[in-house]
Amino acid sequence: MTTHPAEAIGRDRFAFGDNWLKFIEVMDERRIEQAMGSLTAALGIEDLSGRSFLDVGCGSGLFSLAARRLGARVHSFDYDPDSVRACASLRDRYGPRSDWTVEQGSILDEAYLATLGTFDIVYSWGVLHHTGDMWRAIGAASALTEPGGSLFISIYNDQGLASRVWWRIKRKYVHGGPLTRKGLVLAGRTYFTTRTTVANMAKRTFGEPVPGGVRGRGMSKGHDLVDWIGGFPFEVATPEQIFRFLHGRGFQLRFLKTCRGGLGCNEFVFTAPHRMRA
Repeated sequence: MTTHPAEAIGRDRFAFGDNWLKFIEVMDERRIEQAMGSLTAALGIEDLSGRSFLDVGCGSGLFSLAARRLGARVHSFDYDPDSVRACASLRDRYGPRSDWTVEQGSILDEAYLATLGTFDIVYSWGVLHHTGDMWRAIGAASALTEPGGSLFISIYNDQGLASRVWWRIKRKYVHGGPLTRKGLVLAGRTYFTTRTTVANMAKRTFGEPVPGGVRGRGMSKGHDLVDWIGGFPFEVATPEQIFRFLHGRGFQLRFLKTCRGGLGCNEFVFTAPHRMRA
């Protein structure tokens, strides 16, 4: 596999796979069901039987597993070898193993992508903004989408100055030693716990439901926190920028879920044109 400099593992890249190996230790059926529910809600499809599903940057493999249980033929790949191991471990533990390929690869490696073909559903949640070449990665993922198929991506929201501050924090994390990293995670936990406490108090005041321990996509708050504090490279975009970029390639927006201008990811499902534009 060709190594792309933007994805080089080293001082400028967070160990995403190491975090995912820890996450799969807390995997259970409830998380899997949550992941399946989030997929079907965004795609508007309850049954993926007969469809091909590409998981770009598969991470833990949770959503590859969700797609496979929904009946899809799944191809999972990730640049980080520990992520590949995590995904393969999840496949072997929860299955089914048939019609599910797991391998190492990069969305920025044109030679590798040329071996894949196209897929009915191309899925990449919270990944393309970590490659170091986000717009190229989005373009590459879109080109892997079968005409008339679905491109499901999520990209960090551009908060302006706040995003630039987070970029510096994340870069400090990947360049720091163990004490620096622990300190940044502790500070981040304090910051987000305070935010969550205040938000939950407001929700209770107005009679709104307060979320439980398992996150809406079946994820884990603790592992998501480490991923957020350390997740570098780090790029952002506004919903309008994503829309313009893909609309210019003939894609039509079918589903949008924003973080309301705040911190987090905006989710998009686009339908690929029946004839791809050059």
